[in-house]
Amino acid sequence: MKTLKKILSSALIAVLTVACLAGCGKKEESEVRVGVLKGPTGMGAIEIMSLSDEGEYEKYKFTLTSDTTDIVARLTNGDLDIGALPTNVAANLYNKTSGGVQMIAINCTGVLYILENGNSVNSVKDLKGKTIYTIGQGSNPEYVLNYILRQNGLEPGTDVTIEYKDASEVSALMITGGAEICMLPVPAVTTILAKNSSVRKALDVTTEFRNAANDGSELTMGCLVATKEFIEKHPDDVKLFLERYEKSIKNVLGDIDASSELIAKYEITGSAAIAKAAIPDAGIVCVTGKDMKPMINGYFKVLYDANASSVGGNMPGDDFYYSK
Repeated sequence: MKTLKKILSSALIAVLTVACLAGCGKKEESEVRVGVLKGPTGMGAIEIMSLSDEGEYEKYKFTLTSDTTDIVARLTNGDLDIGALPTNVAANLYNKTSGGVQMIAINCTGVLYILENGNSVNSVKDLKGKTIYTIGQGSNPEYVLNYILRQNGLEPGTDVTIEYKDASEVSALMITGGAEICMLPVPAVTTILAKNSSVRKALDVTTEFRNAANDGSELTMGCLVATKEFIEKHPDDVKLFLERYEKSIKNVLGDIDASSELIAKYEITGSAAIAKAAIPDAGIVCVTGKDMKPMINGYFKVLYDANASSVGGNMPGDDFYYSK
């Protein structure tokens, strides 16, 4: 009887030990739902996206879209935890949700360039008397262009004619030689340069904004936000994602050839050749913590002064900027 008891006791211990090992060994990871946009933000995240699909990073579920409103809607209704947005859209969402989202990283500086079919424009002042074809009337491109022109003593509509069209129309005009000057973002710029060898990058709008502001602020057009609920519940996941995102960006910039192939595979750009040419001009960065507000606050002020509704009616408060 004692022997039987010992056998049963040993068996029970063994079963409990196996069960404990199975339970303790199982790594329960919450899924992190991330939305990125085609273009520079998608380029920067490409390594995380690829490693997630390969199973090395198992906890990320990516949504890739070209529609900003889709990212906003998914963040608002709880379908996304982290999303890439234009910075002014992020500010709008922060104000609309009464602080329901926080900026966790600046991931894209300016991607706007002034292109010329010719060689007459070498400074902003050279734009006097010219016609610029561009996009974004009533939004960031208009406010940025107007600010730069005025800071250089030129009045939009008086000293410089500005024609607003959609991106495909502007691109077609530049490619066919129907327009002399335009302002467009990467990767549209890259495509034009590839299709018309007479077109050149005349001015980097990011540089011109920096010179016009002269206060340390930058043209910062893209960012990552996370819902405040997700940040509060999963701070370690936010920290880990930012570490991996920064690593992804470093690798994209460090190995452009390999990254270009991945970017084309995920259809973020039309081809690997376009991606390869676009990456150096895409302004891909990863700025976090206390460095974000000094970098972007001047840009938000320019937008606010031009049209307060462009940033949601109010300048973002300090709680907009996530700092661990």
